[in-house]
Amino acid sequence: MAGRRKVIELAMSEEDLAALRAIARSRTEPASRVERGRMLLAYREDPSFFAVGRALGVHHQTVQRCIERALVYGAMAALDDCPRPGKEPTITAEAKAWLVSLACRKAKDLGYPHELWTTRLLARHSREHGPAEGHACLAKLAQGTVCKILNEQEVKPHKVRYYLERRDPEFKQKMAEVLCVYREVKLIKETAAAAKQQPSDALAIVSYDEKPGIQAIATTAPDLPPAPGRHATLARDYEYKRHGTVSLLAGIDLITGQVHALVKDRHRSREFIEFLKLLDAAYPSHTAIKLILDNHSAHISKETKAWLAEQPTGRFQFTFTPKHGSWLNLIEGFFSKLARSVLRHIRVASKQELKNRIMAAMDEFNRHPVVHTWSYKLDQAA
Repeated sequence: MAGRRKVIELAMSEEDLAALRAIARSRTEPASRVERGRMLLAYREDPSFFAVGRALGVHHQTVQRCIERALVYGAMAALDDCPRPGKEPTITAEAKAWLVSLACRKAKDLGYPHELWTTRLLARHSREHGPAEGHACLAKLAQGTVCKILNEQEVKPHKVRYYLERRDPEFKQKMAEVLCVYREVKLIKETAAAAKQQPSDALAIVSYDEKPGIQAIATTAPDLPPAPGRHATLARDYEYKRHGTVSLLAGIDLITGQVHALVKDRHRSREFIEFLKLLDAAYPSHTAIKLILDNHSAHISKETKAWLAEQPTGRFQFTFTPKHGSWLNLIEGFFSKLARSVLRHIRVASKQELKNRIMAAMDEFNRHPVVHTWSYKLDQAA
């Protein structure tokens, strides 16, 4: 006569029970963990492999293995599969290191016409040259394996991430000067707000820059408007006609948000001087006009200096951003907004129409002026 089945006593703490209940109810945990969690909870209520298996629709031996694993390793560890030896890796660590170091070089340096690697090219090169370098395991290297090895090291040789090199030895000093101007703007606004008055007109601070190369592009066929149930977007013929380019010279008053702009065919010294004359006419004669601008040749040319010398002392003051520091100029944010909201997908019949539409956009911005504010690293200003 067979002996009576021995019940396995499975001890679980309250923390384990709470975690198992959460896993058993989870809709995001892997199905295997959810099923094993339910087995452990069910066995605690009714310590019978057959009863638990019948209730959960699994074989009683599956329940027995889960309970025995929990008894040896613990309830939470029993939810996961035990580690298995698996197949020995065929690609050695040295071969992987050689492949990654190869990916960190440019393909053109090894005689290829490609500037950067493609994973297919990298796999082919490894198959052809890897065995000669002592890595015979790379003789049948597949492209997918290359991707896995590179992903493990977070190396992406087929992509380019751009950065901006600081080539101005006085970068920090010039950046501090620009930030000081922005802090001056902040103090003017705070003082006017505290006094519940409009800011004084004794000083105007303008962020200025040019946006050259705005293309006047015309369509060669009429655009087709969206049609409900037929076309969700505007349809446009892919062919186009060029009418040349124009340059936008613009400055935004950092205190009032007012935009001053000119649209010209070019942006030489004479156009810059014309813009300065526009500012001169826009502000009272007693207002000091301080400009934040870059190091474009037109801003420091003989013609510009000669014109500035004829103006009253203190009328115009220039603060230059450092070289490769255009991101310090607030007008760049305004240009980005203009490009996204007005210039993107714009089509015109002539350059003059493009000029008119850009100036109409400036009028629209001035009807609802937005005061641009700089805050990044403002506390670090000297």
